[in-house]
Amino acid sequence: MQKMIPLYFEHDADVGIIGRGSTIEQAFEAAAQAVFAIMTDLDTVQPDTSVVFEFEEDDLELALVTWLNLLLGKARELGMVFCRFRIHRQGNLWHAEALGEKWHADLERGVEVKGATLTMLSVKQTGAMWEARCVVDV
Repeated sequence: MQKMIPLYFEHDADVGIIGRGSTIEQAFEAAAQAVFAIMTDLDTVQPDTSVVFEFEEDDLELALVTWLNLLLGKARELGMVFCRFRIHRQGNLWHAEALGEKWHADLERGVEVKGATLTMLSVKQTGAMWEARCVVDV
């Protein structure tokens, strides 16, 4: 599996994240990595625990925000940080998995991400690549 590099863009108050991939799923996975990389160094997180969930959304842009906010909600609820992500789309049903571990003293804490927003929200295909972007509230 190739390592995804988080991408960001300038925004006045918050942080803009970008996920890119050859499929929409890879772009969503890269966007999730960008979000969680704001909170800690993902290379230090162990993918020991799997959290699986599903959601329905037919609008691709709203699916991105839903995906990211569900991940953030699950992380908060379980006291975890995620480092690996998998998502699969079947029509308007999305099957998702996040892997990570409980927060502990050895994990460096960066900036807390409160949620994904509709600001500068975009999911589009350009040539062979998909790009998913939005602003996250920190």
